[in-house]
Amino acid sequence: MDDRPLRGVRVLDLTNVLAGPYCSYQLLLLGAEVVKIEKPGQGDLARRLGPEPALNQAGIGASFLAQNAGKKSIELDLKNPADQATFDQMLHDADVLLENFRAGVLARIGYDWSTLHRANPRLIYCAISGFGQSGPMNQAPAYDQIIQGLAGMMSITGTPETAPLRVGFPVSDSIGGLVAAMSICAALAGRAHTGKGVFLDVSMLEASLSAMGWAASNYLVSGIPPEPMGDQNATAAPSGTFAAADGPLNIAANRQTQFETLCRLVDRMDLVTDQRFADREARKVHRAELNREINAALRHRPALEWERLLSAAGVPCARILTVPQAVGLEQLRHRGFFTDLAFPGDPDRTLRVSGNGVLVNGAPLRAEAPPPLLGQHNGQIAPSRVDAEFDTSPYEETAS
Repeated sequence: MDDRPLRGVRVLDLTNVLAGPYCSYQLLLLGAEVVKIEKPGQGDLARRLGPEPALNQAGIGASFLAQNAGKKSIELDLKNPADQATFDQMLHDADVLLENFRAGVLARIGYDWSTLHRANPRLIYCAISGFGQSGPMNQAPAYDQIIQGLAGMMSITGTPETAPLRVGFPVSDSIGGLVAAMSICAALAGRAHTGKGVFLDVSMLEASLSAMGWAASNYLVSGIPPEPMGDQNATAAPSGTFAAADGPLNIAANRQTQFETLCRLVDRMDLVTDQRFADREARKVHRAELNREINAALRHRPALEWERLLSAAGVPCARILTVPQAVGLEQLRHRGFFTDLAFPGDPDRTLRVSGNGVLVNGAPLRAEAPPPLLGQHNGQIAPSRVDAEFDTSPYEETAS
């Protein structure tokens, strides 16, 4: 696919595990060439993370495979003078340098922003960390769960009886990676006008709070702290999880017309004229009573039938699926969200990886090669190339 917007951009990726690799995977899907620079003999920690011990032992754990398709891997020890010299050469021709070390680690081995900027004034340097490069917490260790807790996410996840709960996937890592990828793309666009690179300091804590929307803004604007509400949406009612004949489904009848349509379709028009449910604020006050009435009506049909009936009438409604059910949705197949690749080191197995939900001129963004084995491209990555802004000429590997 030649019209991906970042084709010709080279990213040097020093990151590990998730936030950084997720960021560089987004850049790769958008067309960038990503070179993973990994610690010799060890590599990205995610190579040893996943549910299959054999893959972890082989250095291709599922966590690694999920975020690194299409990237190249070379081994460099940045504390070794010879490897530093190779890295210095690569820096001259890179567009982006991405790392997620603890704040100041790269500077302590000789690669602070001023040094990097002198070496390559066009370089965009993005550092992802738990708390940012400055401030009293900048040296504190941080994993996704630590950030979820500090951001307030866990305090509002679950019910009043079960909170605090961790969100069921590493949401702060993913948000941090997305914010970093967005910022890098913006910096590349800005460089097209200024000719100069910039230093991007991405805080996962701040990115997570930014993404929490009304949960934070209601307090900032009105001084009202959010509370855990389980499967219910605090902004409206009826809006949350309900029980059909064969399982749960989500309904979000947030508007008055949607509420009235829902009542009509479940054959409970009496709820529309009930003063407890007359308007949005009244329904929020009497949420529990309203939910009981709606659940009683919904138990007469299966979830899929309600999903089709209510959605067709303009009431947002859908079943609650397991992950296996979700990845099997026809909608995802139709849009080409998944890509099947050769499995590293196993010709009898297929690796399925996800895209990012973006179509460019009607085509899904896909990785074009499987994730690399550790050091697979040692000796093949040329340290120099003829560079131009968003160079559209293909990068040629030279084997030594």
